[in-house]
Amino acid sequence: FQAAGLEVEEQIFPCPAWIERQTTLTMNGRPLEAAANAYSPPCNINGPIVAASTLAELEGADLKGKIGVLFGDLCQAPLSPKSWFLKSEKEDKLIKLLEEKQPLALLTVQSDPNGLERLIEDWEFRIPSATVSAEAGLALLKQDGATVNLRIDSEQTESTTANIVGRSAVANGRVVLCAHYDTKIDTPGAYDNGSGVAILLTLAQHLKAADYPFQLEWVAFANEEYLPIGDDEYLRRNGEDLGDIIAAINIDGVGQVVGSNSITMISAAKAFEDAVRQISRDYPSLVWVDPWPESNHSTFAWRGVPSIAFGTTGGVRLQHRPMDTVDWIDPVKLKPIVELISSILILLKDKEMGWSRTPENDYSEQLQKWHGSAG
Repeated sequence: FQAAGLEVEEQIFPCPAWIERQTTLTMNGRPLEAAANAYSPPCNINGPIVAASTLAELEGADLKGKIGVLFGDLCQAPLSPKSWFLKSEKEDKLIKLLEEKQPLALLTVQSDPNGLERLIEDWEFRIPSATVSAEAGLALLKQDGATVNLRIDSEQTESTTANIVGRSAVANGRVVLCAHYDTKIDTPGAYDNGSGVAILLTLAQHLKAADYPFQLEWVAFANEEYLPIGDDEYLRRNGEDLGDIIAAINIDGVGQVVGSNSITMISAAKAFEDAVRQISRDYPSLVWVDPWPESNHSTFAWRGVPSIAFGTTGGVRLQHRPMDTVDWIDPVKLKPIVELISSILILLKDKEMGWSRTPENDYSEQLQKWHGSAG
């Protein structure tokens, strides 16, 4: 950002740091593959295992003084953090049940035999837990009631991280260009979201000599992956009223070799969306998709800011996995997004301040439907 001549702000905020030194799981002297779930407290415990695959089974299970083994319907996807406002009713009930039943620890079974993705990631969830591979889960479930030993050597400490914000000269209104730069444990994060950051930095260099009647604000968000506390810090410094933002453009997971780049728009005036759709016809490799909430553009869209999000459709599920390396990224596929964003900025150059925005009652109805589908 500094090399592009931007004024740079470092928005520092508190964020827990967590390290896993070692995790071991044994049953009858046999070691089983396991990894501590992110932010799990340490433990060294022995206990009988009790398995549950549904909420109904969990409701009837006696977990006190035992080690719960969660699988099946309870482990289809990583469990949302307690404070995540988009978590489903099912996830909310699951978290409450687990805390009420007070198990010694939890083991979550990874259903994908090709990898081990940690299934709990929440610094507020204080039950020791680890994710086990599908093969280890098979061994555990064949001996329900057996005694296992789980040892997690981990440490959580206070720390900080920061959003990095670059700004061009102050003008009438601003357009936000953003991407998150954090990634999850165990993954290089080339696709999610090194690809978005690459576009953000390319645009900063590409547009450094451009002249717009509005300010360009570049935001590299931290902590998109573990609760959006980077977004919270941005709002704390900017205020909840984002009325001076003409549009927000977010890039999160693009350029996948075996996928197609996607685009969607939320909280935007029909004229704005129609114009962007028209421009995008010059890029036949780009696919329009329904709005999706799981990234930084939500922070803007839910406050009435016309928002554009770029992502991927039809690709391999690389995010949050060790296989998320640069081998899966095609640099040629990043270029159309850079060009399209540049064209959108030119489109906005001659428009009045409120042209991009939809009337409040229209976007409120749209977001209500969006929130319902997200939950």
